[in-house]
Amino acid sequence: MKSDDQLLYDVIDGIATITINRPDARNALNSVVREGIQRSVDEFTKNERAKVLIITAAGDVAFSAGADLKEMAKDHFTIPPDDFISDLTTHKPVIAAVNGAALGGGFFLVQQADLVIAASHATFGITEARYGRGAPWANPLPLLIAPRVALELLLTAQPISATRAKEAGLVNAIVPFEDLKTASLALAKQIAENAPLSVAAGKAMVHNILDAVLGDRRQSANTLWDPVYLSEDAQEGPRAFNEKRSPRWQGR
Repeated sequence: MKSDDQLLYDVIDGIATITINRPDARNALNSVVREGIQRSVDEFTKNERAKVLIITAAGDVAFSAGADLKEMAKDHFTIPPDDFISDLTTHKPVIAAVNGAALGGGFFLVQQADLVIAASHATFGITEARYGRGAPWANPLPLLIAPRVALELLLTAQPISATRAKEAGLVNAIVPFEDLKTASLALAKQIAENAPLSVAAGKAMVHNILDAVLGDRRQSANTLWDPVYLSEDAQEGPRAFNEKRSPRWQGR
């Protein structure tokens, strides 16, 4: 096992596991965790013995509450770079084992996974509107779930339950929290036993279709959100969170 305390990575019997290990901070994605996830995904991709990756988190409260707003407020963060939230891109399968709330950037990690198993109490939300931030990364969402559910997530900033997420097609299976590790490992082993070229081609085919439909819309999504990131409200949201008060929106 490799560990820098805030992120754990190991490979056992061909199954790699990334564990976000900041339960006291609701597993928020600070710079250490984001960089650690990227290093781990790169290592997994290069490791021929590692067949499937599981990404999960410590505790039973949060998979990840998203970007670390305290860090953002301190750094006066504006437009995030393209690699701000870790990229889970790899030719091998990725399973998200969601142990609690998956919000903002945590939701984005789930969105990137190929398969999702959720604890029964897990929730899923795009909370950026609550803090004046942006979610250009959510542009594939109307292809993954019903557009009206995507709009509900984006506009209300309110999380949905694991049951609702499964009904919408975001989650493959729901299990009791105490069974989450066993269920995710069982799914990973089932995939790992299959022919690796067939598995890789199946994943590539689905992602190629999504990429073809999206085309240059990723860049157009960034353009739509840039004025949001550069607004005074984008600084006010994290600042209000850090100061434990309600934000005072100005719409500019």
